[in-house]
Amino acid sequence: MSQFDLTDDQRQIQEMAQRFTADAITPHAAEWDEKHIFPRDTIRAAAELGFGSIYVSEEGGGIGLGRLEAALIMEAMAYGCPSTSAFISIHNMAAWMIDRFGSAEVKAKYLPSMVTMEQLASYCLTEPGSGSDAAALKTKAVRDGDDYVVSGSKAFISGGGENELYVTMVRTGEDGPKGISCLVIEKDMPGVSFGAPEKKLGWHSQPTAQVNFDEVRVPVANRVGGEGEGFRIAMLGLDGGRLNIGACSLGGAQRCLDEAVAYTRERKQFGHAIADFQATQFTLADMATDLEAARALLYMAAVKVTENAPDKTRFAAMAKRLATDNGSSIVDRALQLHGGYGYLQDYPIERFWRDLRVHSILEGTNQVMRMIVSRDLLRQ
Repeated sequence: MSQFDLTDDQRQIQEMAQRFTADAITPHAAEWDEKHIFPRDTIRAAAELGFGSIYVSEEGGGIGLGRLEAALIMEAMAYGCPSTSAFISIHNMAAWMIDRFGSAEVKAKYLPSMVTMEQLASYCLTEPGSGSDAAALKTKAVRDGDDYVVSGSKAFISGGGENELYVTMVRTGEDGPKGISCLVIEKDMPGVSFGAPEKKLGWHSQPTAQVNFDEVRVPVANRVGGEGEGFRIAMLGLDGGRLNIGACSLGGAQRCLDEAVAYTRERKQFGHAIADFQATQFTLADMATDLEAARALLYMAAVKVTENAPDKTRFAAMAKRLATDNGSSIVDRALQLHGGYGYLQDYPIERFWRDLRVHSILEGTNQVMRMIVSRDLLRQ
């Protein structure tokens, strides 16, 4: 069994994240959602456990864990609030990109404050006119001496207007992926502005806004990686981001399965607990099976990404697709088992139903995940 089980260290990491969630996230998540509160203090408390730099190297000030450990942490925190867990995931993705591909100067400039989450980072790829077709991005960076002059806009940016740092994909060269570079842009640089906060179905505990660049002068020293390497860096970052979003779906689905088991035991209809009816039992059994199948694939994919396996991107895409689709389906069935009460904000199910819906869209839509998988299969 050990081949398919967590190590003692991994279990300790998981339990630490579960304790933090139970104490600092779960009791407050409903209020954050209802009042659209961005819990910056809780996020900084998570950083004290190392959760702001999970797979940043120890040399970079992080805790240097693998992608499976990161998935365990994200899954545990999403049990309390998928929105907050996903926000922390995005910051981790940006920190890893700087640690993995940044110069010594960029790392020294930004990583210390990112590790503590004193400075929070957004990942800026999507634009109003390029979502799934990310390589068609238009935001332009023109070299002018020791600076790039950046103009354009990014859309649907988690942390937009609130975060201090924006790891941004810009066009420095030809059309297509080879003309894209990656820059760290600061919130207070002249010419940076933000749209109004988006009014969203879910993810209410984190702000989302358009980020605009109007001839922003960004030092060439703020480039992450070489010129023209930005798209490759962005895609490598997404392998881990997809695992984390899948893990957030697992955590939310586990919470709703647990809620459904407890509710169906207590709720009585026709003189019996609804858990006694075979239809309820079959639904719960299918929910649990779908959850464990998605979890097994995601954990396998996380190990492949950590080990830099040649099929890591395909497995990350498969795992993200399955975990987010199954997660939403499990939460939907949990809501149905709650009946009318599931539709009320007095119970947590409707919040998870709203929060998990976006997971099949971001970090690459699940249709794009199918394209990635099929193209890799057909290349063989």
